[in-house]
Amino acid sequence: MRRTAAGQQIGPEIPPEEHSPQRVQRNLLVIAAYQVTVRIGWIFKTETIIMPAILDAVADAGFLRGMLPVIGRFGQSLPPLAFASRLSRMPLKKRPLVVTTLALASCFGLLAAAWSVLAGRHPLLLAVIYLTLYAGFAVSNGLNLLVLATLQGKLVPVASRGRLMLLNTTVGSVLAIAAAVVLLGPWLEAGESAFDNIFLTTAVFFALAAFVPMLIHEPATLSESAADSGRRGQGIAAALRSWKAMLSADPGLARLCLVAMFFSVALFLFPHYQAFARDRLGTQLPSLLSWVVVQNVATGLASVVAGPATDRRGTRIVLVGLLACTAITPLLVVGLSLLPHATAGQLFWLVYVPLGINPILMRTFSNAALELAPDLASQPRYVSLVGVALAAPFVVSPGVGFLVDVIGFQPVFLGGTVVIGLGVSLALGLPEPRNR
Repeated sequence: MRRTAAGQQIGPEIPPEEHSPQRVQRNLLVIAAYQVTVRIGWIFKTETIIMPAILDAVADAGFLRGMLPVIGRFGQSLPPLAFASRLSRMPLKKRPLVVTTLALASCFGLLAAAWSVLAGRHPLLLAVIYLTLYAGFAVSNGLNLLVLATLQGKLVPVASRGRLMLLNTTVGSVLAIAAAVVLLGPWLEAGESAFDNIFLTTAVFFALAAFVPMLIHEPATLSESAADSGRRGQGIAAALRSWKAMLSADPGLARLCLVAMFFSVALFLFPHYQAFARDRLGTQLPSLLSWVVVQNVATGLASVVAGPATDRRGTRIVLVGLLACTAITPLLVVGLSLLPHATAGQLFWLVYVPLGINPILMRTFSNAALELAPDLASQPRYVSLVGVALAAPFVVSPGVGFLVDVIGFQPVFLGGTVVIGLGVSLALGLPEPRNR
């Protein structure tokens, strides 16, 4: 056993042979293969474009559209936070990764079945089932992301995490775009009658991804801190006190959480972009394919810069730069709205260039949390706390959807730009974890 500088008792370190270059390289490639397979499935349900557009096909309302980010962020906040301590006590993290990935596949398999039976017949019931299964997916995804980040923190050295981001994002983007062009394009042309194919394909790729983690070489370790041990069985109140103490004891973590809260505005604005293009610019459903492709190309290109920069320069400077780029998106939509509608509709793909940075930025937040954590046992809780910070502002997302219906898109988008800009100013004061 060993203790941290703060006196926490944690489990045995991973034996040095487990950190050999051969083992690290193998695990990095397997984790990248897992993320690539998930990414191919993900493009068929792109949350910025496909999911809100399909919901609008059932019930076109800003309030309901605003519920999608709320559901998604809830799944990535409280469930992971409740699960973090238990995860830190699990000797093998790859097992819950398999289980949570199968849960992702199950949600979309059920959604495909529901759509094939109810589409065009019972829109209200279909909307309820759609949001319910999406909620189940959101919880499974939140747990999945926590497990994946923890496994990465355990097996991938800090100086190789940018390389992992570069590998899985570039390869994943190329393969996902190819799959979208071959399959998603014709299904979008067919309209609502082919939406069940979109859901089923997502489920198939998630199910395939669930088998990949079995190839990870993971040493069994028991990494339980004294805080985790003392909190076990004491209920949610004791856990909340512990999380509050963590934020008080680590100003860097507290500031990172504040920055994440400001950034979350960018996430609950994105469902409204496609609605703006459809309602105000007259774009049609097939346009979604070009936007999906542009967003994934942008994600791949951003990783080419962000991945190596993270390994060489550290996490903070990359996070600040990416966050500044995300503030461009709502401002760009407002700028396009000033052009003739036909011209703006043709150029609307430009909106999804800066929007492609969001997935890279989400990984950068997780990497920053992993590096700030003082020990292996604390990593799940650090990552989950940042997840809660990302989710907290989403309680106002339905209200933002209501405002869109009442005062229009442009004022809401301008307000979003201001809030994200405040987050950039806060991020400038973040500590660089590698200097601590």
